[in-house]
Amino acid sequence: MSGGLVALLDDVAVLARAAAASVDDVGAAAARASVKAAGVVVDDTAVTPQYVRGLTADRELPIVRRIALGSLRNKLLLILPAVLLLSQFLPFLLTPLLMLGGAYLCFEGAEKVWAKLSGHHHGHGTDGTALPDEKTVVSGAVRTDFILSAEIMVIALNEVTDEPFLSRAVILAVVGILITVLVYGVVGLIVKMDDIGLRLAARPSPGVARFGRGLVVGMPKLLTFLTVVGTAAMLWVGGHILLVGSDELGLHALYGAVHHLEEAAHEAAGAVGGLVGWLVNTLASAVVGLVVGALVVVLVSLLHRLRAGRSAQAGAGH
Repeated sequence: MSGGLVALLDDVAVLARAAAASVDDVGAAAARASVKAAGVVVDDTAVTPQYVRGLTADRELPIVRRIALGSLRNKLLLILPAVLLLSQFLPFLLTPLLMLGGAYLCFEGAEKVWAKLSGHHHGHGTDGTALPDEKTVVSGAVRTDFILSAEIMVIALNEVTDEPFLSRAVILAVVGILITVLVYGVVGLIVKMDDIGLRLAARPSPGVARFGRGLVVGMPKLLTFLTVVGTAAMLWVGGHILLVGSDELGLHALYGAVHHLEEAAHEAAGAVGGLVGWLVNTLASAVVGLVVGALVVVLVSLLHRLRAGRSAQAGAGH
């Protein structure tokens, strides 16, 4: 009896060690995948604060919380099952679907550029206009987050394709949760920084009060800067998705030209070649994103006009 118990305990110990090793492997793989997706995480963090501009201070964190929950639902309930199933049974569809998402990001970015250039500003509430509708703000932010989250998850998936199916699922779930907490934790801190500054400005210590006043004065400028960065990030990420995707689908010319420019810049810049090459690639991706996005904006505008014309004709016929 005791011998059987000892054998059972030995088996349990072996299983426990295997489980611990598996957890370590999952943690290491999740960390590796998260690092690879770091560029898109920065884009996601830069894009989101623009959606709470113009909201009253007491509604900023609740809106960020709702967007974060929407992002988590995107990653765990929609994107995770989809990319796992596609990678298992229809891997050839991942690239075209990701390119559609990239085109949508380009459209969003180009539309914001056009709105800025044409002077059409949509409800930021800074010029006496109505404050943004919260439902519209959340749905727009979650829709944009869906594309960025999809790229994050696909990048992470590419790092763990050799793992068993269950391990892949666990790793991607861990990456999705960690990145969502990181992104929206930082976003929440950014949008409440002016309130923190007000509290610090009321402190008796002159140095702390001065720092607090600096935060209050600087935060509107930071949010404006992040809005610009967020728009640029949409164009950059969307353009890069299209460049890489077209190359994977066998259309090598445009990707090859950008890659050639990147290598030439890398070699010409010497010690800072890596940074200069990356900047060239980023700028080229953003230009591609802006061109594609502008074409989509024109197409969508034409479709809207055609639809409005048909509606007007139908109304006149009655």
